[in-house]
Amino acid sequence: MAEHETLSRTTGATVVTLVVVACAAGLADALRRRVRLRRRTRHHAGAEPAPVHTHHGTPTVPRQRATGPSAETVRLTEAERDAFAVLVRRLSEGD
Repeated sequence: MAEHETLSRTTGATVVTLVVVACAAGLADALRRRVRLRRRTRHHAGAEPAPVHTHHGTPTVPRQRATGPSAETVRLTEAERDAFAVLVRRLSEGD
């Protein structure tokens, strides 16, 4: 080990390298499974597609929701609106 390299720096670089290799291996495995699934569905074009299943029971990357959560609204009384306006004024003035 050179003089300017510390033990923590060398250990940190090793850990980061191992994490990158593990992530790359996981990504390669996920892509390989996806290609295998596509080939299977093309091969059995007339048949109903089989459900996606991995060895640990969950999909590799969950699908994103098409829509966000529903918007929530709360009706305020006149007194609550006035109190909120006062609060906003105080916060905007910096008091």
